[in-house]
Amino acid sequence: MTHAPAMEDLPKGKGSEPRHGPVGSPRPAALKRRRRRENLAGYLFMSPWIAGFLLLTAGPMIASLYFAFTDYNLFDAPQWIGLDNFSEMFGDPRWRHSVQVTLWYVAVGTPLKLLAALGVALLLAQSRRGQAFYRAAFYAPSLIGASVSVAIVWKAIFSDDAVVDRTQKIFGIDVGGWTGDPDMIIYSLVALTVWQFGAPMVIFLAGLKQVPRELYEAAEVDGAGKMRRFWNITLPMISPVLFFNVLLETIHSFQIFSSAYIVGGGAGSNACGPADGSMVYTCYLYVQGFENSRMGLASAMAWLLLIAVALVTAVLFWSQKRWVHYEEGAR
Repeated sequence: MTHAPAMEDLPKGKGSEPRHGPVGSPRPAALKRRRRRENLAGYLFMSPWIAGFLLLTAGPMIASLYFAFTDYNLFDAPQWIGLDNFSEMFGDPRWRHSVQVTLWYVAVGTPLKLLAALGVALLLAQSRRGQAFYRAAFYAPSLIGASVSVAIVWKAIFSDDAVVDRTQKIFGIDVGGWTGDPDMIIYSLVALTVWQFGAPMVIFLAGLKQVPRELYEAAEVDGAGKMRRFWNITLPMISPVLFFNVLLETIHSFQIFSSAYIVGGGAGSNACGPADGSMVYTCYLYVQGFENSRMGLASAMAWLLLIAVALVTAVLFWSQKRWVHYEEGAR
């Protein structure tokens, strides 16, 4: 019987290394080439988004910033006029009226919408039969509420001798249609935005599901009523969700356009409602830019709106330290 030679008896040389031994680490040059290929592949997949951002967002923003300091009517070459657009804007009574209408809409419509969303979310957070159906039914208006077709239907509902007008007359209220009244048309827009409470409702509902049940049980043992449990447990626990909804809905309220434009009239002298009753900021911006062909002035108005929304957002973030309660260690 023959024995296999021991490892130390084998001849040593260049070919004596094990074929399946440990592989040495790649060279730095190979690593760089590999990372370069991976980065190139990543940028290739991102290229559609990058092109869209540069061509459809960043590019128009930079152009509008330039147009804000020019006299530009969409047909002739823009002429540099400095701050004349801003000085004319501040001296325009219709511009000041549009600011007042927008601030009133934000101050009234946003809280009412959030109150409706929170109230319905509290009801849907309880286990009941047909809960999934009710959630879908209450959320549906948020999907279609911003469409032009809904705005047309809304205008018809609140017009003279329509559903709302006839219902008011049953209770002895004869004020006519809301869309034809300069003082009432803004209330129809508020009613429309409150009707679209589905999106913040879903967010509130998700926040309510995260509140520990042990807190409510302990409060009940201590004799706390429903209102006390709501103020001392529910609101503090969902305050981050409440802050998110307040921030999001406030920004959306400043950007209202389609519903105000369609319900107000949609064209001509009454494009933003009778006697400018629904003249929100973006509606007047549209009138100046596309009906009066004053794109330079409209660009200045757009950038002023951006600055205003940024300031409001900064104030909300600053105020959250006083009323938003995060979990320990979270920000």
